[in-house]
Amino acid sequence: MAQKKLIYKEKLTQVGYWDYNEVYTMLYNWLKDYGYNISENAYKEKLSGGGKEIIIGWEASKKVTDYFKYKIELDWHILGMKDAEVEIDGKKVKTNKGELEIVFKGTVVRDYESRWEDKPFHKFLRGVYENYVIRGTIDEYEGDLEDEVKGLIADAKAFLRISGS
Repeated sequence: MAQKKLIYKEKLTQVGYWDYNEVYTMLYNWLKDYGYNISENAYKEKLSGGGKEIIIGWEASKKVTDYFKYKIELDWHILGMKDAEVEIDGKKVKTNKGELEIVFKGTVVRDYESRWEDKPFHKFLRGVYENYVIRGTIDEYEGDLEDEVKGLIADAKAFLRISGS
C-alpha cells in the first residue's frame, strides 16, 4: 500500500461576486499547466430558493519519479450561488454571487505502485531506504509540493482579489 503524507492544507473563502466559470477554468488550467492529471470525483448540484448549492471534488496527481507522486485535492462547496450583473468600467458584466469555499490539500505519495509491499522484508527495506538513504529527497519533495500548493492558492486569491493570507 502506498504511503501518503498530508503536507499542506488551507481553506479559501470568497463571499460576494465572482465568476464560477472563470474560477473553475483558472484552477483547472493552472493544474494542467503544472503537469497534473485531474479527475472530478464528485459533482452535486442542488437548487433552492436561496440559489444553487454545488459540491465538487477534484483530485489532481502528478508522477514525480517512479517512487514519488504529488496529489492535490480541491474540495469545493458553493452556497447560494445566483447569477448577477455588475458594472465594470461602464459596461454591464454577467457574473455570479454567493459563497465560495475551496479546501486545498497537498499530499506526497511514496511507493504509489506498492512495489515494496509484497513481502515483510521488502517493507523493512523500504523503511531503511526512506529513513537513511533518501531522507533528504523526501524532505525536498515535501517542500516542493508545499510550495506548489501555496502558489496555486496565491494565484487563486489574486484571481479572486482576496487580500491577506
